[in-house]
Amino acid sequence: MGATASQLDTGKLSEYEELTFLTKQEILLAYKRFDKLVPKEEKNRIDYRVRMEDILELPELKFNPFKERICKVFSTSDKKDGSLDFDDFLDFLSAFSESATLEIKSHYAFHIFDFEDDGTLGRQDLKQLVNCLTGKADKTSLTADEMKQLINNILAESDIDKDGTVNLSEFQHVISRSPDFVSSFKIVL
Repeated sequence: MGATASQLDTGKLSEYEELTFLTKQEILLAYKRFDKLVPKEEKNRIDYRVRMEDILELPELKFNPFKERICKVFSTSDKKDGSLDFDDFLDFLSAFSESATLEIKSHYAFHIFDFEDDGTLGRQDLKQLVNCLTGKADKTSLTADEMKQLINNILAESDIDKDGTVNLSEFQHVISRSPDFVSSFKIVL
């Protein structure tokens, strides 16, 4: 992938449509939204990367507890700084689109929840996941015993091979039994 307004011709648009779960109209809308984030002096660069800080201001991400992880998972930057180019941005929107498959959604959700980037959801990942979902304020945070019990329950339900972690396959198995997952893991353009 790799295009900007001057290069978002019919051929490129068709290519993006073929490579994503987005329609041509959604891709054009995505481009307009992305282009608004690009500084005027950079408008002619086809490979411009929008800083994570600017991406996080999008209404769809602004209040999402996983917003930084989302940017880092979809960023192809060598610096791993969470910046997104247009291709990354389309990949992000495609994975969160209503048309994306359960397999795609669960794949990206797993990587978003894998805070340690080690290919498994261990106790520390699960603790961070719970903290993101419940908030870290005194009124919503769990006690150490409550956290331990919750993580034990998650592992008892999800850790099929009993190795103390949840791998992608186990995660996808659990998600396949949750019909609400697909409808909750979306962003509408």
